[in-house]
Amino acid sequence: MGVQERIKDIEAEMARTQKNKATEGHLGILKAKLAKLRREALDGPKSGGNSADRGFEVVKHGDARVAVVGFPSTGKSTFLSTVTGTKSEAASYEFTTLTCVPGILEHKGATIQLLDLPGIIEGAAQGKGRGRQVIAVARSADLILLMLDATKSDVQRSLLEKELESVGIRLNKRPPDVYFKPKQTGGIAFTTTVPLTKITEKIAMSILKEYKIHNADLLIREDIGVDELIDVLDGNRQYIRCLYLYSKIDAVSVEEVDRLARQPNSVVMSCYLKLNLDYVVEMVWEYLQLCRVYTKKQGSQPDFNEPIVLRGGSKVEDACRAIHRSLADPSQFRYALVWGKSTKHDPQRVGMSHNLQDEDVVQIVTK
Repeated sequence: MGVQERIKDIEAEMARTQKNKATEGHLGILKAKLAKLRREALDGPKSGGNSADRGFEVVKHGDARVAVVGFPSTGKSTFLSTVTGTKSEAASYEFTTLTCVPGILEHKGATIQLLDLPGIIEGAAQGKGRGRQVIAVARSADLILLMLDATKSDVQRSLLEKELESVGIRLNKRPPDVYFKPKQTGGIAFTTTVPLTKITEKIAMSILKEYKIHNADLLIREDIGVDELIDVLDGNRQYIRCLYLYSKIDAVSVEEVDRLARQPNSVVMSCYLKLNLDYVVEMVWEYLQLCRVYTKKQGSQPDFNEPIVLRGGSKVEDACRAIHRSLADPSQFRYALVWGKSTKHDPQRVGMSHNLQDEDVVQIVTK
């Protein structure tokens, strides 16, 4: 029996099983088996790949990567062409885009790589419609734009979320606050710092046994469920921010546009009429949480033309490495002077562990 048949059998058994206290342990084991099989299906054959796979090999470029994902004919190619100026073939029929088309968006001094991916279909997680390649690219993105058709029902949103969820992509979520470390001996050390209402120690132990884990430290610091524990044990989950883009709003009523715009993490737009595109770009910038840092030489004015673009939460050490890795060497670094929102006064003398904020000015002083 193949992997897909086994996945279908487990899903059917889970659908037949009633959810109650008596069956939650059994359901937990089934979910663990299902997660292992889905990972096996996603990995695919161990061969070197073919020419079709190589069409998706896009080199990462710029300060961040954004993947545009959606069902066929939802306006992904038109959006990429309009925002970046890159020519991506667009037509009124489905599956116009058959490979990954990259585009570059320059915004606020940052270079953002946008990827127009072929439309995925239901069952993409099992490899249908080149779904495996599309999802592999989506996993490498810093932000996912889920392109949705405003003229169609809300079920498209849940279907896309389900496809991405089944291959280990967690949208707008953070990793569970759980410490897990396998050991060679000593058995399972199960510890919690909060009351657990969604899972019991017995169920957790049965899931660990399903993963053939018999020696490990497991410290749970928040009230998690079976799914979150499986995510921790699998260790290959990608937690990616997601922005839902509703296109073709020129074809629906004002009331419907208002309803869609009020959905969580959602933006409405129309490429045909060029409505709200500037706001979409601003929201992309906000969701990427990038941090621009300007450098300053001693006795000179700051260079505001070419900022160093870092991830949100970066420190002075990261800025040093971005300029030149030798500057982050403790034998070379003396201190830094920082002007901006991250300081108590301007300038403030700081060390390498100082957290930077957007549009800070940094002067590195070496020994």
